[in-house]
Amino acid sequence: MSLIISTTAREYPKLDFHQMKDAVLGRSYTLSLTFVGKKRAQQLNKQHRGASYTPNVLSFPLTDSVGEIYITPVVAKTESSKYGMTPRGYIGYLFIHGLLHLKGYPHGDTMDRAEKKYTSRFNLK
Repeated sequence: MSLIISTTAREYPKLDFHQMKDAVLGRSYTLSLTFVGKKRAQQLNKQHRGASYTPNVLSFPLTDSVGEIYITPVVAKTESSKYGMTPRGYIGYLFIHGLLHLKGYPHGDTMDRAEKKYTSRFNLK
């Protein structure tokens, strides 16, 4: 399987993460998606990025064709209204954001256009 989903968080939305992953990274890319609580997300951020805040999403490329994404649903839930999205839609958006980073996109206009394309394609609101 090219996408493995696991969770230590209490809940996360059921979205078509497989189709999103395949659309952005292709079927041959192997991805681990983990939903984590605030404490674990903050530990990962501190350990790998030297940052002490609790992130909404983290993505780590392990090789050119293998990567990991961590999403913090409780953070996404509180941030979603700020972006005019439902918590479900915002978590989908964060997943796409992480996928695009794994594909090599830095923050900027090109990434913004790709995010809009995929959020529209997967009807994330």
